[in-house]
Amino acid sequence: MNEARILFVCLGNICRSPTAHGVFEQMVQAEQLSHVITVDSAGTGDWHVGRAPDERAVCAARGRGYDLSHLRARQVRTDDFGHFDYILAMDRANLLDLERLAPVHFSGTLGLFLDYASALDTVEVPDPYGGGMAGFEQVLALVENASLGLLEHLKTRHKAG
Repeated sequence: MNEARILFVCLGNICRSPTAHGVFEQMVQAEQLSHVITVDSAGTGDWHVGRAPDERAVCAARGRGYDLSHLRARQVRTDDFGHFDYILAMDRANLLDLERLAPVHFSGTLGLFLDYASALDTVEVPDPYGGGMAGFEQVLALVENASLGLLEHLKTRHKAG
């Protein structure tokens, strides 16, 4: 398989994108593809730089066997567009911010993460920050669905030869 570098992006990088980062990273490890698939996450805003994911996200993820404890928030940088092959936003607002930031020479994929999900009625991962645990559980379900689809896409599109 050829190398693929993935960046998940939300607003503050403490709820949705670190959840996607942790879930997808664990799926990549389970498929023994960590040597060819790199995973990271970032936020379009800078409010939480250096902070661990929201405790509710950590708790919900832990309940499904995912570890987010090693992740720390960071802000998207212009040089990310030169480093990542796929920059996937959690919602349209963050996608619009990324489109404004993207250099004209960016040749990777810039889109919505849920474009890789199957059989969903939504195209955005809702921000659970202002709500309760049910929102974080919903985010996990959406992220797991899209992660499976993204992994299959990468295995097909980036296979060697």
